[in-house]
Amino acid sequence: MTAMPMLSINPATGQTLQSFPIWQASEIDTALSQVESAQAGWAALGFEQRAGFMRNLAQIFRQRSEEYAHLITEEMGKLLKEARSEVEKCATGCDYYADHAQAYLSDEVIASDASRSLVVYQPLGTVLCIMPWNFPFWQLIRAAAPAMMAGNTVVLKHASNVPRCALALEEAFRQAGFPGHTFRTLMISAAQAETVIADPRIAAVTLTGSSAAGRKVAAIAGQHLKKCVLELGGSDPFIVLDDADIEATAKQALAARLQNMGQSCIAAKRFILADTIADAFVAQLKGLMNQLQSGDPKDDATGIAPMAREDLRAELHAQVERSLAAGAQRVTGGTFIGTQGAYYAPTILDHVQPGMAAFDEELFGPVAAIVRVKNAEEAVQLANRTHFGLGGSVWTRDTVRGEALARQIHAGCTFVNGIVKSDPRLPFGGVKESGYGRELSYHGIREFVNIKTVWIK
Repeated sequence: MTAMPMLSINPATGQTLQSFPIWQASEIDTALSQVESAQAGWAALGFEQRAGFMRNLAQIFRQRSEEYAHLITEEMGKLLKEARSEVEKCATGCDYYADHAQAYLSDEVIASDASRSLVVYQPLGTVLCIMPWNFPFWQLIRAAAPAMMAGNTVVLKHASNVPRCALALEEAFRQAGFPGHTFRTLMISAAQAETVIADPRIAAVTLTGSSAAGRKVAAIAGQHLKKCVLELGGSDPFIVLDDADIEATAKQALAARLQNMGQSCIAAKRFILADTIADAFVAQLKGLMNQLQSGDPKDDATGIAPMAREDLRAELHAQVERSLAAGAQRVTGGTFIGTQGAYYAPTILDHVQPGMAAFDEELFGPVAAIVRVKNAEEAVQLANRTHFGLGGSVWTRDTVRGEALARQIHAGCTFVNGIVKSDPRLPFGGVKESGYGRELSYHGIREFVNIKTVWIK
């Protein structure tokens, strides 16, 4: 039975742009052998030479930024201005690890009972990156750049709805001059990815995706005793205290909820508001949402882009309907927009409580869940009442109070008076059902190395 091809579909129009056949087992076998064979030579180059290729890649991203941004927008629908920022972030990430990898992985001399003892960091081999569609360039680079600077080779299994992005990434590595087969894109299905994880030529795996996908990957990796890093879903709280600047915070809330049309694991999802300011905040947020116009995501005047796929839009709408049936109140939105493309109206659901889909589940789209609380203690309690633990934010004029509350949030990162974001200088990852392990910073580059003790007498 022949597997269904990968389709590149423009979510703004529903038009099929291109079709790609799924690889046969023999093609997978050849690619894995080639990448495994390339790893020792790649590691032997040393940091300085590897950094040269990584800087070349950063230059490619900047030189071809407009081309890549249009490709991202055409294939997964985000606003073109956001796609441009994503490509630039890739270049920044490449430069960061080119500059810092050697310092992060230099030998550490440790005093012990030996004449000389030290810790060395050595690559594991080939790392499989299973990546999502929502940031089709950045998600791969933030995993591959540190893994490759550490001396690993990388194979990519990308989301099935962004095959053109997946192939463009491989082409970018090739154009940057990376030695042959140090990075390869595998045009494979999810079922085939399970076989690749188990393959002895794969040393480790990193996944960005849903909690359900994380469980599957972790189970297979565990069965074969392979290291894995999982960056999974989130239901980030956005806590607004009674002393916050409501007008300014509402503007930040709009950006936090609608970045990538809400299709981000770290987009704010549950807006936990002090009762005394809730009405004013909701009115401000509604007014800002209602000013946005849907349209061509390549048009800089467009404020509402399509969601990435129609099935994702339908799933989000079902969550909204279930929340309304459970007692949430619709303030605005909650409807499809137009007859063409996967557009969904930015939505506010008020009086959301635990037990409702909008509170308990990840809303991967432009829907803001409003939760009202009496005080900061209740805000923290409800913020932590979730299976997820990726990010969160606290908004207040009192930064000392804000930091104290931020420390109480069960998450991989909490921001005070700032939108949650990833930054190459800071570790990124989650707890609970948001996964484990870290990306970025020196923590991320040390995930896929053998931390090895050398003892000499």
